[in-house]
Amino acid sequence: MRIIETHHLTKIYTTGLRKGNVLALDSVSLNIDQGEVFGLLGPNGAGKTTLVKTVLGITSVTAGEVLVHGLPPDDPASRQRTGFLPENPRFPDHLTGRGLIRLSGRLSGMSHGDIEKREIVLLELVGMSRWADTKIRKYSKGMTQRIGLAQALISDPDVIFLDEPTEGIDPIGKIEVREALKRIRDEGKTVFLNSHLLGEVEMVADRVAILSRGKLIRIGTVDELTVRENQYEIEADIGNERIEVPENIGKIVIIKSKRMTVTLEKPEHVNFIIDQLRLRRVRIWSVKPVRQSLERSFLDAVTESPEDTA
Repeated sequence: MRIIETHHLTKIYTTGLRKGNVLALDSVSLNIDQGEVFGLLGPNGAGKTTLVKTVLGITSVTAGEVLVHGLPPDDPASRQRTGFLPENPRFPDHLTGRGLIRLSGRLSGMSHGDIEKREIVLLELVGMSRWADTKIRKYSKGMTQRIGLAQALISDPDVIFLDEPTEGIDPIGKIEVREALKRIRDEGKTVFLNSHLLGEVEMVADRVAILSRGKLIRIGTVDELTVRENQYEIEADIGNERIEVPENIGKIVIIKSKRMTVTLEKPEHVNFIIDQLRLRRVRIWSVKPVRQSLERSFLDAVTESPEDTA
């Protein structure tokens, strides 16, 4: 089921300055489905926050279309099944964590009984049951983020937007938030994750989009974005065997006694390499695509993106 759609979404900020207007989003089209963790990546100024604001109806669009649950953002019904945790949230610090959750529930129009049932589940989900009755002013950054996640989930939304949810959290807190996000996804919820912590996104996201200078430059699963195109690592008992690879097929990048890495013109050319090894009676243990980190893929994508247009 499609939860979020954008079609040629464009946002231009009018500055009134000599430099002219700022093109924050440039014809961005993407779809986000139910039950996935969707990561949005991009350098500072890429348009990530603007994209989130347009989807939530906080900022109007200049051109194109946004649909949330099939409705435009200016329709309040589009936000009834939506949760949001902004970056660096500011909650009333005289409240306890439980008090914040209950306030959020009342603002969402929930009954007292439904709030009480839901708060128990959420406090356990984010690992804050022990500190539920502690004042927020005494919370660490990580505890504030986790209780913020709970309040964003109080109305049992279908989609939740999280802006840098693990920023400033200690390693244990990051693990707890990460596990909470996986459980939310397993319940069939959609998580829209805006973060610059690529390692965190790589561990939880199902699909990732990369923005640069307002343009959507790459989108796909984490596997799709981290596999080096047509490059394979072959584990085999190569020893001193010499493998010649014709230029029209590819080239050997690394060769050792137990492993070789090849870059090929086409994926099917890996069969030529395997045949050559078999002819030499070389024992083959595995053939697998070479992977790189999401961070490396991100840097490559941003480096290759077109010149700044805004």
